[in-house]
Amino acid sequence: MKRILSLTALCLTLALSAVACDSSNDVGAPPTGNTIPNPTFRATLSSANEVPPVTNAEAGSGGTMDITIVATRDGAGAIIAAGVNFSGTLSAFPNGTVITAAHIHTGASGANGGVLVNLALTAGEITLASGSGAINRTNIAITTDLANQIIANPGAFYFNAHTAANPGGAVRGQLVRTN
Repeated sequence: MKRILSLTALCLTLALSAVACDSSNDVGAPPTGNTIPNPTFRATLSSANEVPPVTNAEAGSGGTMDITIVATRDGAGAIIAAGVNFSGTLSAFPNGTVITAAHIHTGASGANGGVLVNLALTAGEITLASGSGAINRTNIAITTDLANQIIANPGAFYFNAHTAANPGGAVRGQLVRTN
C-alpha cells in the first residue's frame, strides 16, 4: 500500500512539474511602453486648432484621425522598419469641400511645423459632398527614427487636412497616444 501511495505521489509530482515547465501555458505580460507592437494615436481635429485659427466658411469644421504605427521589431524590441496607417473622418465642412492635402507635421500645440508624413492625396480624391467624409490610407513608409520620435513624444506632432479655402490647413489636432 505504501508503494502505491509513493508511486501515486511521484506521478502527481512529475505531472505538476511538467505543467509548470510547459511554456505554452505562459501567456506572459502584455507589451508596455515603447514596446507595444503597433501604438495608436488620435488627433481630434478642429478648425480652431489651426495657426492661425480658421475664420472663413470652414470655421467650425472638425473630425478625428486615428494613426497607427505598424512597427517591425528585432528580438530586443528595437524598431527595424515602420509604416503608418490612417483612418479618420471629417465633418461640418461646407458641402462639396475638396481636401487638397493631409499630413503629419512636427510642431507643438500653437506652433506650425514642417510636413513629415504626406498622405499623397490626388486632386479631387476626397470630396466632402455633404460636408462630411473619410480619409483612409495604409502602409505609408516612415523612417524608424521618426517612428521612435512619435512614440516617445506624440504631442510634438500634429495632423492636419488642407483645402483650397485654407491652403495652410483647415483642421488640425495634436497626436495623443491611445494605447
